[in-house]
Amino acid sequence: MIDLNDLLEQVWPIAAQQALATEAVGLKHALGRVLAQDVFAELNVPQHDNSGMDGYAVRSAEIQANNRFQVSQRVPAGTSPQALQPGTVARIFTGAPIPPGADCVVMQEDVVVNEDATVTFTALPRPGQWIRRAGEDISTGQVVLAKGTRLDAVHLGLLASIGVATVAVARRLKVGVMVTGSELQNPGQHLQPGQIYNSNEYVWCGLLETMNAVVRSVGVVPDNFQATCAALESLADCDAVISSGGVSVGEEDHVKPAIEKVGQLRSWKVAMKPGKPIAFGHIDRQGGGQSWFFGLPGNPVSSAVAFQLIVKPFLGLLEGQREGEVDWRLRVRKVQAAFDWLVPDSRREEFLRVDVQSNSASLFANQSSGVLTSLARTSGLVRLAKGQQVKTGDWVDYVSYQDLMK
Repeated sequence: MIDLNDLLEQVWPIAAQQALATEAVGLKHALGRVLAQDVFAELNVPQHDNSGMDGYAVRSAEIQANNRFQVSQRVPAGTSPQALQPGTVARIFTGAPIPPGADCVVMQEDVVVNEDATVTFTALPRPGQWIRRAGEDISTGQVVLAKGTRLDAVHLGLLASIGVATVAVARRLKVGVMVTGSELQNPGQHLQPGQIYNSNEYVWCGLLETMNAVVRSVGVVPDNFQATCAALESLADCDAVISSGGVSVGEEDHVKPAIEKVGQLRSWKVAMKPGKPIAFGHIDRQGGGQSWFFGLPGNPVSSAVAFQLIVKPFLGLLEGQREGEVDWRLRVRKVQAAFDWLVPDSRREEFLRVDVQSNSASLFANQSSGVLTSLARTSGLVRLAKGQQVKTGDWVDYVSYQDLMK
């Protein structure tokens, strides 16, 4: 068996060295895509000194309490003000440019408008107050977003704020999905004795769609060597292929020998629980090239955990994300165990499903790898080293599902 960290150090650099083709897309179609190049600002944000409040633009040195001042101009947002005349003030609104000569803004709550339309100030201003300076958010020439960033809604707004209409992104990943097992039936079909419903496909497809991947599923593949080989070959044009089940050593486990026939197996069996039988390799394409392959366990918890810890980061690196952004190990934090774990596995590190509230981790009662509710009703995973015992009150390593999804 290979340790999980050793597998990650072996597998992730392979993905990081690949380069997907790029394409230009409009901002409205860029959500979830990965930037293929740095984006530089071609203007300042804000473009000019502007008011952070509705109020009055003034020369601070001229303002004295109880003195009356004439309003010489009105400056709404989107207009170009004139220079401020000495001894006067300008009515100004949030976001409007500061008139030349003014050095601060007095908010309207500190101003009394007199019957003759003059104004009196109830508070003395200080230079620079309530002025947002040009370029204080973004300056011309600055890298606004770096290559490898997966774009979220805030990123899109940031790009829009500097006038960017299109961005260069990695093309969408194409991922093939297959689940093996003659006992599997799809939801909506009647179960025969000994059959169960196919759930892994739905977990994977949902996770892949959150990554904006193009998913191609061949569905359930029966436990048959020829059918397994045919399914793998039909997905060989994908960037990566994910399979569940059939990666153990039983007589009905055909994925390992099938991969060895249609491609190459690089790693097999990982010292982690859940998720020991994990295969990594590639499928050869007709005409050259290869599609990366992950064979995950059939048990739904093992499959989902392995996907999050190993496959998802690999796919992110294939798209061009930076390693620090996909490495969930950097987001592990300490929480306090509200449970005992006194009979640990000395051969494998363990990932326990827990619910964390106020930094206290409660253990889900049933840690079986077939209990999918253990993922639905917990918030993340506690990572234990090989043979690590835990007593109530101990501090342990924890990573949330939310952080795994980043």
